[in-house]
Amino acid sequence: MHRCLARMWWVGLLSCVCARSLPAQSSPGVGTAAAAQESGQAATPRQQQDSKPPQAQPVVANPGAEQHREAPPSLEPPPKRMFGMIPDFENTNDTLANRRPLTVGQKYILSLHQAFDFSAHIGNAFSAALQQAGNGQPRYGQGWGAYGQRFAAAEGDQISSSLLIYGTLPSLLHEDPRYFRRGRGSSMARIWYAINRTFVTRTDQGTSRFNISQSLGQLISCGISTSYYPPQDRSVNRVLANWAVNLGSNSAYNVLSEYYPDVRRMLFHRHAKPVVEPEPALQNGPAGH
Repeated sequence: MHRCLARMWWVGLLSCVCARSLPAQSSPGVGTAAAAQESGQAATPRQQQDSKPPQAQPVVANPGAEQHREAPPSLEPPPKRMFGMIPDFENTNDTLANRRPLTVGQKYILSLHQAFDFSAHIGNAFSAALQQAGNGQPRYGQGWGAYGQRFAAAEGDQISSSLLIYGTLPSLLHEDPRYFRRGRGSSMARIWYAINRTFVTRTDQGTSRFNISQSLGQLISCGISTSYYPPQDRSVNRVLANWAVNLGSNSAYNVLSEYYPDVRRMLFHRHAKPVVEPEPALQNGPAGH
C-alpha cells in the first residue's frame, strides 16, 4: 500500500515538473483565433483544430525499475512440527494475508492442536527422559515409576498451558495467539523480535500491546501444576521460578520457530516455494499500470 502511494506521488511530481517546463503551446492558437475575429474573418476549421490545447501525455515510470522494486517473493509456510516432534502450529509468516484475526473457534482449535497432537506427546516423553537422565526434580526419584510421573507432569503442563495461552485467554482478551515469523532482516533484529514476542502480541484489531495471554497463562498453568507436583515443590517461590523459566523457554522457542525453516532449508538444500499473495485492493484503483 505504501509502495503504491509512493509511486503515485512520484508520478504526480514528475507530471508537475514536466508541465511547468513546457511552453504555453495553446497561446498561439488562441491568438490566431482572436486576431481573426478582430479582422472580421472567421477562423477556419483548421485554425480551430490548431487552437485546441494538446493532450497531456501520461508520464510513465520506467517499467523495468517498477518491476525491480517489486516485493521479494513470499516466504514458504513454516512446517507445523519442528524436528518431527515439537508442535509449532501457532507459527505463521508475517504477511498481509495472515494478519486476518482468528475466530474464537480457530483459537480453540489451535490450542487443541498444541495440547493433544501426537508430536506433543513425543516431545513430552523425550523431555521426561532428559529430566530423568539429569535427575531433574530429584524428589520424583528414579525408575519407571518416577519416569511415568515426570511424563504425566509434562503432559499436564502442556495441556493446561496450551488451552490457556492459545484458546481461553486470547478469546477473552481479543489477542492473537500466533507467532508471526518475519523470515527476513538482520539476524539481531530477527532474534530480538522473536524474544520480545513473549511480552508483545498482536490484538484482533491489528494493534500491538503487552502479551497478557502468554504471561498470565504461564502463571496460571504453573499454579495448576502445584496440584500434581511433589509436595515439596508446592510453594510460591517454586511457582514463580517455574513461571520465569517458562517465559524464558517461550522466548527461546520463538527464536527456534523463527529460524527453523532456514535451518531446515540449509540442511536439506530445499528451495523456498513461492507463494502468491493477494494484493491489497486500492480505493482509487491501481497505480502505475
